[in-house]
Amino acid sequence: MRVRYAVPAVAALAALLLTGCVNNSAGSPGSSTETATDTVVAKDDKAAALLPQEITASGTLIIGTSPNYSPNEFKDDSGNPIGWGIELTDAIAAKLGLTAAYKVANFDTIIPNIIGGKMHIGESSFTDNVKREEQVDFVNYYTAGIQWASTKGKSVDPENACGLTVAVQATTYEDTDEIPAKSDACVAAGKPPITKLKFDTQDAATNAAILGQADAFSADSPVTLYAISRTGGKLQTAGKTFDVSPYGLAVAKGSPLAKAVQAALQSMVDDGSYAAILDKWGVADGGLDKITINAAANG
Repeated sequence: MRVRYAVPAVAALAALLLTGCVNNSAGSPGSSTETATDTVVAKDDKAAALLPQEITASGTLIIGTSPNYSPNEFKDDSGNPIGWGIELTDAIAAKLGLTAAYKVANFDTIIPNIIGGKMHIGESSFTDNVKREEQVDFVNYYTAGIQWASTKGKSVDPENACGLTVAVQATTYEDTDEIPAKSDACVAAGKPPITKLKFDTQDAATNAAILGQADAFSADSPVTLYAISRTGGKLQTAGKTFDVSPYGLAVAKGSPLAKAVQAALQSMVDDGSYAAILDKWGVADGGLDKITINAAANG
């Protein structure tokens, strides 16, 4: 889950050393030759009518993203944001009769920029939770859980991982909450702790499992399943998906933009364009039939 704080540079060297095993920056659906969605999306006048007047007048939807979390949002070879989350926001903008304009930012600066009026929407695999809902509203567009992966043929149980080494992307929920809590429970039970290896990028965490530096890695379910698909049979799922929570697009608290985005997304669900994007990227399992706002508080 992308419950993250700052983005430290603690593993840049390790990430460089591990490049070449897996690289999610290109050669995938939506890569440099396919930076925009090829799903046809028609404008929804009723949804567009809900927009704040100043956004309608500008003709542009400013979207903040931290594109280092493939396949949700990452960069193509030219440094442009791509991924299924990016394709969804491209389509939302089209539904609203707007042009999507992306601002690449550190994850922890996106919500402050939305509050400050410098961005309209935050698309960066935000886990919707009650604490964040105190600052912004979330239009919920997906559900994701935590999924571990291990080297092919290596049996790893996330519920019995004491003494193992687990790789994570730095500042994700898996880094800040999940693995520390599991490790503390091991120690409390008189068992050896879990050794956590954290890396700046998910590619590096994935490579650590492939190379045997870690027994497994932990990430959001769509991220893990995508990594497995990109590594030529070198990895497998370890255990089942757990701790399922909603992803949300962040908008300013109390803004009518939330209702406009909700209506645009629901229109995409109804006309099949939403499912087409998820199917294209192989992440349909977390798709929704009904688009909601602030599911953490209201769900």
